Amino acid sequence: MSKYALGMSGGVDSTMAALILKQQGHEVIGVTMAIWDENIPLTESIKSGCFGPGEKEDLQAARQACAKLGIPHYVIDLKEEFKSNVLSYFCSTYTAGKTPNPCLICNQRMKFGFLPQRLRELGIDYDYFATGHYARIYYNDQSGRYQLFKAKDPTKDQSYFLSFLSQEQLSRTAFPMGDYLKAEIRELAIASGFSELSIKQESQDFFESDDYSILFPDNSSPQGDMIDVDGKVLARHKGLIHYTIGQRKNLGIAGQKEPYYVLALDPQTNTVKVGPKRYLYSRELLCENVNWVSTACPASGFRATAKIRLQHEPAFCRVEIISASSVKILFDSEQLSITPGQGVVIYDGDIVLAGAIIR
Repeated sequence: MSKYALGMSGGVDSTMAALILKQQGHEVIGVTMAIWDENIPLTESIKSGCFGPGEKEDLQAARQACAKLGIPHYVIDLKEEFKSNVLSYFCSTYTAGKTPNPCLICNQRMKFGFLPQRLRELGIDYDYFATGHYARIYYNDQSGRYQLFKAKDPTKDQSYFLSFLSQEQLSRTAFPMGDYLKAEIRELAIASGFSELSIKQESQDFFESDDYSILFPDNSSPQGDMIDVDGKVLARHKGLIHYTIGQRKNLGIAGQKEPYYVLALDPQTNTVKVGPKRYLYSRELLCENVNWVSTACPASGFRATAKIRLQHEPAFCRVEIISASSVKILFDSEQLSITPGQGVVIYDGDIVLAGAIIR
């Protein structure tokens, strides 16, 4: 049997992942990242999130879960790594007029990067790193590559967030949740004496507040003009960091004949362009930083489906190869609110072919 280091959040999925591995006869140790910076002026959690002062309760929940499971638990301080990798990416992307998805970077660099690396540095030995993510990994003998697949439960599939993992990371990673339905995991929790976890609220967001401005240096996102599609100034915006493509609420404009949405953010002119919903539809996008997950970069274009955000249903498209790190995606039908800075994931059925950043 093998030894697994398992990323513990204190929630039902990571706890049940540990239990399943134990039931299979494996040795399991629990590990949790400490990333919250107490110098950030947020003193209480306003909503559920991965980054915030609620981390103290999460660490305690992870400790309690490991104690109940009878496995060791380690807390790994990665505050500086999180600040220099995830927070810096988050802030620089927003100030560039784009909308980042920090979870993509956090998984690649932190959870499956610095965390297992630091364990090795501390002399904590293990064979595989595991988490409670809903996804699956298989090895393809013909291609000689590890392949990332969607989870069995389509309502909980998290392959979108894992699309930037490398072959090396996939080769030493396990996702025990991948072959289970969420309902089955809740039933297992109740039957195993963890009923309190089966109803615990799950973290759905990056930050435990809707006010991202406290993460930015003063004056890094100044006010500017909010304009319509003809360039007419309608109002003053609060700073580019407060807006994202497709946003309708809190625009501070009224009296329009139809609802207006954010259409574009221009850091060069510091303007927010707004207009009717029809301007939000597009059939193509360019993406960069392409990570070919389950296959090498194809020599020519191909048919696939692509997902432009977590809640987006993968849409049929053609992928045109520009280079190994850049592709153009042409959708069969118009898609709503293609957003620069967000992740786009390319699928072949249940197989994750590649992840990339919308340019």
